[in-house]
Amino acid sequence: MPIDRCFWLFPFFIPIFLSLAPAIAQTLDPLPVREIAPGVYAYEGAIALMDHANEGAIANIGFIVGDDAVAVVDTGGSALEGQRLREAIRKITDKPIRYVINTHEHPDHVFGNAAFEAKDATFVGHKNLPRALAQRKEFYLQAFKPMIGDDLIKDVKIIPPTLLVDIGKDKETRLDLGHRTLVLRAWPVMHTDCDLTVLDEKTATLFTGDLVFFQHVPVVDGSLKGWLAAMDELTAIPAKLAVPGHGKIGLDWPQALADERAYLTKLTKDLRGLIAKGDDVGQAAKEAGQSEAKNWQLFNDYNPRNATAGFAELEWE
Repeated sequence: MPIDRCFWLFPFFIPIFLSLAPAIAQTLDPLPVREIAPGVYAYEGAIALMDHANEGAIANIGFIVGDDAVAVVDTGGSALEGQRLREAIRKITDKPIRYVINTHEHPDHVFGNAAFEAKDATFVGHKNLPRALAQRKEFYLQAFKPMIGDDLIKDVKIIPPTLLVDIGKDKETRLDLGHRTLVLRAWPVMHTDCDLTVLDEKTATLFTGDLVFFQHVPVVDGSLKGWLAAMDELTAIPAKLAVPGHGKIGLDWPQALADERAYLTKLTKDLRGLIAKGDDVGQAAKEAGQSEAKNWQLFNDYNPRNATAGFAELEWE
């Protein structure tokens, strides 16, 4: 048929094109996850501050596939990253996403939750997580808007967990994915006051959340003393492989903790020495932990605030 005689068909095709447009627009590249153990997938976030260029994708996140269902462990630093994580899951399996586990309240771990809100998944977290999210919700949305941009923040929803895990080894929660059990443990105040770890018993793979940092300098938003005090309990978790909250994924356990323990120990020792000399918090922010600078990325972004928080905690010992 001559081209000029086909023009009359265009009105019939326009509704079809319009109906397909949303589907085309919603097609996203799956997040590039890696299978680090059978059925255990993780994405290694950038060691960087959240910004528009990295789409907030700076935390390590992942998912675990059982015979019957899937559990997500953290959802990333933007709704877009959460959507890309969902696409990665669907590329690998069509099993239902039964659980969305948040390891703590920080935006780089929870801003992607909205991607899983309508999927009949149960959101899971530390018993303190709903309160922490409620207290910081407005601050997070306002503070991170200029960092990641309006387009990445507009679809973010702060979704609290409904299945809560109490603190302590004797209060562990077990989730069944079908011949695959996850052991969730809530911790006392450490990195934050709502830290949770996730152990896949089948492969002895541990998602530590931000209780473990590797390469990225640790961030103290809870208790320096509490974090150090719980180190031995952390090392006792019967894992072989670890996914830290930041840095290289698939680390040997418990060796993955060694660098972090050294940093926190040195920072604490320096702060106590400065306090004993009568130095103020400003001096502590400049000096404490400086010998560790060569071992960590983003050191100057976070060490001064760690020193400031630690000083406030230790000066009244």
